Amino acid sequence: MTAGPGSGGEPCVLAVDLGTGGPKVAVVGASGRIVAHAAEPVALHLLPGGGAEQDPDEWWSAIAAASRRALGAAGVDPAALLGVGCTAQWSGTVAVDADGRALGRAVIWMDSRGHEDIRAVAGGPVNVLGYDPRKLLRWVQVTGGAPGLSGKDPVAHILYLRRARPEVHRATAVFLEPVDYLNLRLTGTASASFDSIAAHWVTDNRAVDRVDYDPKLLEWTGLDRARLPDLVPPGSVVGEVTAAAAAELGLPAGLPVVTGSGDVHSAVFGSGAVADFACHLYIGTSSWISGHVPFKKTAPTSNVASIPAALPGRYLIADEHETAGACLTFLRDNLGLAPDLATLNAMAGAVPAGSGRVLFTPWLNGERSPVDDHTVRGGFHNLSLTTTAEQLVRSAFEGVAYNSRWLLEAVEKFVGRRLDSLAFIGGGADSDLWAQIHADVLGREIRQVADPVLANVRGAGLLALVALGRVTVEEIPAMVAIRRTFVPDPATAGEYDLLFGEFVELYKQTKGIFKRLNR
Repeated sequence: MTAGPGSGGEPCVLAVDLGTGGPKVAVVGASGRIVAHAAEPVALHLLPGGGAEQDPDEWWSAIAAASRRALGAAGVDPAALLGVGCTAQWSGTVAVDADGRALGRAVIWMDSRGHEDIRAVAGGPVNVLGYDPRKLLRWVQVTGGAPGLSGKDPVAHILYLRRARPEVHRATAVFLEPVDYLNLRLTGTASASFDSIAAHWVTDNRAVDRVDYDPKLLEWTGLDRARLPDLVPPGSVVGEVTAAAAAELGLPAGLPVVTGSGDVHSAVFGSGAVADFACHLYIGTSSWISGHVPFKKTAPTSNVASIPAALPGRYLIADEHETAGACLTFLRDNLGLAPDLATLNAMAGAVPAGSGRVLFTPWLNGERSPVDDHTVRGGFHNLSLTTTAEQLVRSAFEGVAYNSRWLLEAVEKFVGRRLDSLAFIGGGADSDLWAQIHADVLGREIRQVADPVLANVRGAGLLALVALGRVTVEEIPAMVAIRRTFVPDPATAGEYDLLFGEFVELYKQTKGIFKRLNR
């Protein structure tokens, strides 16, 4: 738990960021300053066949505990708060009964058990990239993208539950994204915003201010409109904190609750890069490169699309790497290369750029962008008897950066311009070494945001303040401080260019092997 110098009478909101590792809750002032924050861990359940689940009741208990701690540390009278705003891990599914209770554990964004179900829905007698061309054309025209064939989108989660857990499917009154489940717990009302629902790939997004479900896409996917939430615009007040929720979180009943957003959407605000084509790089458990754009578009071959943003009237670049920071925790927890992340960072810093030409591929849970491949797996390559533990560790830092460069190429092609500078956020951005490695590998300026691990919870607070009319979007860039700027070191360019080329070649040469091993 961390506290600042107090609110000093500054108007504040309570912000919630439900990450895969657990929630962060913060008191955020109207200046964008985080007055105090607290975090709680939650368990991740990885299951055979690509399953990944978490307990929604554990989410809520952790949020309640963190809320009370953050409010106590902030020294803020809860009655003086302006409202509540939530963000959460995106592209997950919570099955909720008619009484608003979760029917078991949530199927989260890492879960690929619905890959067969979505392939059956998306395919046809003739397939292009795994899709029936007629269906793909409508998906792209109407939504701006299409469901991934790896089975990690909510539409695939729901189809999986219908097939594998029919008793849960029958008892479900509404399927909700994690952030919309949090708003249900806060207000007692189930709804989804234009942006939070987008990963279901069943909404017509052509008019970004009038998003609604598309009957033909509902028919093709077999999703029941009656079991999907009503839609509300971003930047709305969706309800008030109920007496029951207020008692658990230490809040006053009746506090306004604004539309929730997925973590990619709130990260834009927390990075300060809110203008069109001002992008950020996020390195947390997963990773992405995203930002606002003024158009709806899709690139099916790289699994990059623009979808409704949390900012009314704007679209958001949507893409994702499945594992980034998770690779370091894997080295720590499964390989025992270091007792903590700080030691891993120090070990990586002791090795020259290139890691002795050891290559690490970070695909520990498959990949989404720029390839949609749930069977590909990670590994160390070009090991020898002289390879050191330090080289293995640095190669993991560099492997994540090579993956970022691969994605950057796809994103720059998508937006039709070079992105000269990226705001850097997420837990990985706390590492100066990783920031420099990304600058060197990408050949781009990297702006390390202050308190980068709090970017999402700050973003949730800023979104709430905008929705409540206390902050304008134009004010946000000046409200997010940059800790340090990293520029590419020309001395590393040749080595990193060579290794990046071989990194991409490794995928091309091994994807067939992994498909046979893991199908």
